[in-house]
Amino acid sequence: MRVELPPEPAHFVDRDEQRGRVLRAVEEWRGRSRPLVVTLSGPGGVGKTELAHLVARVLRDRFPDGVLSADLDDFRLSGIVDTGDVLAQLLESLGTDPTLLAARFKARCKQYWSKTADARLILIVDNARYASEIVPLLPASGGSLVIVASHGPLPDLEDGAAVGLPLPPLEEWAATELLGLVVQDPRLAADPETVRTLVRLCDGMPAALHVAGRWVRTHRLRPLARLVMQLRGELDEKGIPGVEQVWDTAYDGLSRPAALLYRLLPHHPGATFTPDSATALLGLGPDTAEEALEELDRAGLLDLRPALGPGDGRMRLLGPLRAHALRRSRRDARDGEVGESLTLLLRWFVRQAQRADRFAAGRRLTVVEEFDARAGAPDVPLEDPAEAEDPAVKAERAERASHWLYEERHALFALVRLAHEREWDAEVVALSETIWTFALDHPHQSDVVGAFRLAVASAVRRGGHASWLVRTRCQLARYLWESGLHDEAERELDSAEAALGLLGDDQRDRKLAASTIEFRGMLHGVRGEWRAAVTHFTRSRDMHLAIPNPYGAMLQTYRLGEAEAALGELETAHRLLSEAHAEAAGQHRERMTRRTGFALAGVLCRLGRTAEARPLYEESLRGARQRRSGFDQARIHDAMAALADAEGRSAEAVQHEAAARDIRRRNGLDDDGASPYGSRPE
Repeated sequence: MRVELPPEPAHFVDRDEQRGRVLRAVEEWRGRSRPLVVTLSGPGGVGKTELAHLVARVLRDRFPDGVLSADLDDFRLSGIVDTGDVLAQLLESLGTDPTLLAARFKARCKQYWSKTADARLILIVDNARYASEIVPLLPASGGSLVIVASHGPLPDLEDGAAVGLPLPPLEEWAATELLGLVVQDPRLAADPETVRTLVRLCDGMPAALHVAGRWVRTHRLRPLARLVMQLRGELDEKGIPGVEQVWDTAYDGLSRPAALLYRLLPHHPGATFTPDSATALLGLGPDTAEEALEELDRAGLLDLRPALGPGDGRMRLLGPLRAHALRRSRRDARDGEVGESLTLLLRWFVRQAQRADRFAAGRRLTVVEEFDARAGAPDVPLEDPAEAEDPAVKAERAERASHWLYEERHALFALVRLAHEREWDAEVVALSETIWTFALDHPHQSDVVGAFRLAVASAVRRGGHASWLVRTRCQLARYLWESGLHDEAERELDSAEAALGLLGDDQRDRKLAASTIEFRGMLHGVRGEWRAAVTHFTRSRDMHLAIPNPYGAMLQTYRLGEAEAALGELETAHRLLSEAHAEAAGQHRERMTRRTGFALAGVLCRLGRTAEARPLYEESLRGARQRRSGFDQARIHDAMAALADAEGRSAEAVQHEAAARDIRRRNGLDDDGASPYGSRPE
């Protein structure tokens, strides 16, 4: 059972009425095919999220399939939530292999419904703004509970078929109790009137009470009355009512680096950030950044717990605090402060993405040189697999780099948009090249196609870089045809080929030209035009041989073998794939060795040489398991089931069929074994 709940807060008071209403609603719910939906609404800082977590802790034993959570602000770009990406996170939490996520939104919805049809789980959805953001996330089970936290009510959620619970500010007695728990100082008992003044100053907002409590704890030697007078005077001078006053006072007490970081954080691309990216944004070195983050935590303006826990270390400014930080940025930032920091952060991100791409995929053809390191912003601690001798260490380093690309995907996509808006075209093209590697394993079609469209636009706008034009159009073409847009993909390839005449004659440009011909052959293959594909793969291979580029030649030999197999020319396919397999092994290209081996095994089976195919399939299966690729594992089990059946090993065939079926069922896919990506020629 997966339980996605943070540590229980040290102090929580009141909300008994709301808790009681949720418990009664759960007891009385008789839904069959739709979950019980409870909405908690109120202003930022009123404690909606903590109450949602508390209710989930109380009820989790009644929901044996676990507690999932999704903060929609983590998926919100320019005010819009990518619901498909939220579904991807929920499906992965439900055990779906990332390589088996359906690419298109409607298919992903069906996959989610399949995974939740019989589930009894709790889903917490935080920071919702509109009912339309919630509906696609509802589990397809009447045995589940959905708790939604939003700043305002959601009256149109399923035509009002939800239990709505507005959360008012705490009553004075509850606020006083919470302040006492936070502060735990004898001064409170000695001066109840001043405590009442402080509580009223916080206006019943739990977040404000926590900040005020930290303020009191920080100044333990001062009389409480004088302390509150100072606080009130500061707030009165600012003239900002309510909770904002408490946060302003905390901000005004920050050191210069901490105040600068606070002003910059709301401009960080993507909704979350890490200590590494916060350091790059601040630009004053890791020691100063660490001190600033800790100071913000102490001031109650940032929660450091995610960075200290067992998760991915990602932090975020809560909604009200982010808005407050933006206001202080507009008021206090010097001219050019935000723009300078974003420029440096963008180039830091480009460098890190280029490094992660190289470590994850190995050295490959690129058209933008790797960006230089910058002072004050150390590289992310990723290590180059090429510098390790142990294969296990190599694999672990490559996996870490891939994971970094995945975790930073929202920032990378946001940075592409930012760089394009500011006409930083080299950065756009460089980022698109790094997104290519991420997208091969995690195809989120809307984001990927959008990023590659911007890369093409940047390449066209810059002009004078034929390699950019060719590269970006080929990248876009692949993801267009994977989205079923074959004609548009063909037009992009036409434009790419038209730019080939502008390329130079150095090795990189010759590789790029050969790669463009390969893309044309791949599109022919997607359309089933295998004779035309053979022509283009042959031409591309000849070009790679002339450079010479052994890896490119090996890849085209592999593609030729697959094309000949599709045409039924099995002896020719066997010869080509055997050659490609031997070349891949000789070049120590592990992934290509297994890809060519799998393809070769398929041809051997069709030739009736199953004994030769078996070890190739077994090696491919071991590789798929190491990469944790559910898609590859399922298709290899399918192939091995057919092989076992051909050899009369019926019991073994049943085992492989069951294994493939189990993988697909665990990932919410149909048993027909269809790829969630559609046609994906490698």
